Amino acid sequence: MNLKKRVLTGEMVPGAMVFEFFSPGMPQILKVAGCEYVIFDMEHAGLGYETMKGLFAGCRGIGITPLARVPRSDYHFLARALDIGAHGVMVPMVESVAEARRIAEATHYPPTGRRGAAFAIAQDDYQGGDVAKKIQSIDARTLVIAQIETERGLAEVDGIAATPGIDVLWLGHFDMTNFLGIPGQFENAKYLEAVKKIVNAAKTNGKGLGFMAADADWAKKYRGLGFNMIAAGLDHTLLQSAVRQTLAPLL
Repeated sequence: MNLKKRVLTGEMVPGAMVFEFFSPGMPQILKVAGCEYVIFDMEHAGLGYETMKGLFAGCRGIGITPLARVPRSDYHFLARALDIGAHGVMVPMVESVAEARRIAEATHYPPTGRRGAAFAIAQDDYQGGDVAKKIQSIDARTLVIAQIETERGLAEVDGIAATPGIDVLWLGHFDMTNFLGIPGQFENAKYLEAVKKIVNAAKTNGKGLGFMAADADWAKKYRGLGFNMIAAGLDHTLLQSAVRQTLAPLL
């Protein structure tokens, strides 16, 4: 069963988000650490398509699903990431049903979407074959994640969750507190109510729920709230924490 199907059935799937360390060995490193997917960030990290294409290639055959967080919901970001080998995309700051529909169209082939055709390239491992079967297979694996992280997205979350082609609602927790006027206040009742609304929208519409956890406590808490696609991150802060703990007895 592919990642998309597992997420939509509510299965817990662990992964990681990578913002800094775009080395060739990263996919295998994360696989050994227990990850089943990796999300490479283009929104904040400055990651380019050529580098990302190599990282996606490193995911082939090792049992880890490559995903990309694109900078915005524009077609050229979405389709290009998929063409070079991403099995899904995360889209930041989704704020309306109309935007969700555009995202769904850009990430799926006709007749359900408006994605342009390109086959025998990286996305299908440079192989030939029946195009209709390829379209069916690629659409079936393409995981589309809408980040709900603003007050506008929160207001439209039920409609976004109900949009065909949107598979996961991903809580952007830091941005959500910023846009609610309570920066970094993750125990504030206003924030907790927002989390509850996102969870309810996803469950009502049979969608997955995603969250990036900074440590084991965050992961455990949000798993308890119903999130089933939990990624460890940030990669560089996790490294800092491990180095700090190792050196602490010497300082």
